[in-house]
Amino acid sequence: MLKEFKKFALRGNMIDLAVGMIIGSAFTSIVNSLVNDMIMPVVSIFTGKVDFTNWFIALDGGSYATLEAAQEAGAATFNYGSFISNVINFVIMAFVVFMFVKAMNKMKKKEEPTAPTTKKCPFCKSEISIEATKCPHCTSELSE
Repeated sequence: MLKEFKKFALRGNMIDLAVGMIIGSAFTSIVNSLVNDMIMPVVSIFTGKVDFTNWFIALDGGSYATLEAAQEAGAATFNYGSFISNVINFVIMAFVVFMFVKAMNKMKKKEEPTAPTTKKCPFCKSEISIEATKCPHCTSELSE
């Protein structure tokens, strides 16, 4: 069983997955910082500094000034403001990732199409060298 686990763990795609997870978590912290420290302050200018985290419904029927007060009182709460905030963060983060991937794709070196090395014989339709003057399959003379 140990040999089988070692074979599974050391498989190439498993190591690639581990590297991807590490890079992904590092990238997540960078994107979170970008969203929270640079983009959200600008968004808050347009939203009037609305704090969505204190938008909630106390399910016990009570009235609480803040979500913290409701949670201290032990009331069950429906935290729709926190959900709205997370959706906004997700949309912003998805847009940032989209723009990052788009920029990375532009930076990739475009592959130039390679010149063909073969052609089809007009008589037997076999694939032959582009420099051939006689088809090796049907022995037809080829015009250039």
